[in-house]
Amino acid sequence: MDIHQAMRVFVRVVETGSFTAAAQALGYSTAQTSRLLSELESLLQARLLQRSTRRLALTEVGTRYLERCRLILGEIEDANAEAAGAHLIPRGHLRVQSTTGLGIQLLAPLVARYVKLYPQVNIDLTLSQRQPDLLEEGHDVVITLSGDLPDSEMIGQPLGSIGSVICAAPSYLKSHGVPQTPADLSQHRCLHLVDPLFTDSWTFRDEHGEQSIRPGHVFQVNVAEAMAQAAQAGLGICLLPDYVAVDSYQRGSLVRVLPHYRLHEKSIFALYPSRRFLDAKVRTWVEFLKQEIPKVLEMHQAIVDDPAHWAWGA
Repeated sequence: MDIHQAMRVFVRVVETGSFTAAAQALGYSTAQTSRLLSELESLLQARLLQRSTRRLALTEVGTRYLERCRLILGEIEDANAEAAGAHLIPRGHLRVQSTTGLGIQLLAPLVARYVKLYPQVNIDLTLSQRQPDLLEEGHDVVITLSGDLPDSEMIGQPLGSIGSVICAAPSYLKSHGVPQTPADLSQHRCLHLVDPLFTDSWTFRDEHGEQSIRPGHVFQVNVAEAMAQAAQAGLGICLLPDYVAVDSYQRGSLVRVLPHYRLHEKSIFALYPSRRFLDAKVRTWVEFLKQEIPKVLEMHQAIVDDPAHWAWGA
């Protein structure tokens, strides 16, 4: 039995959650995959996985062994990558995860430009509202938002910062008036964006201190792009990240309310594993984002700060 290959089978079974999916990923039959894992358990004299007809679960021994296998296999991959020159030539499959809004508004438009520079790289972009476990789920790079550098064993590269702005449709403001102070929002329908990256309150700060409001529940949604659609329909006033609001401002479907306030300041980070030989596709992707995203954010900032996109009387 090839112990290293058996380790790879074990790790892939855990990552995919089934013998069938692991076999397809590795180019084996399901029977071969199951046999290799059984032989590995026999060699170790320990059960690594509890099996049932519906699910697989790691044993305590299996959990510890999984961590060691990943370290060992990572070192083997690093050694092979160094010999093959992967740290010099960007090529292969680059797995990127991002929050939905960042992925749609910032990353997706940049992918084509990156691939044009490095045509041997294929990008798999996964969008999600949650923060993944980078190693557990097999991503090469995670793009995330945080108030400061995330507490992680990963390497974190800052890519820029974003804020959020108060928005409403011109039709809503024509019917309900334009709030002149944060306190005025208590007289309006304020829509709630449910997002673990942001607090439930809108906190306004200026030289006089700070005041907070909690948006109502006439409408709430967990994706900012859906919130923008609801606000454009005249449902109420909402808080949107800069990168989501800019398109609506340019089309005139939303305008900025209380323009002297910018809320929920967050930094954008690229997270990736720390390894001695960093894969060239990861290195060049992160360097590309460090160069291009600040340019996009600067353009967005100019749009949201343009009085042409502010509400009447603001």
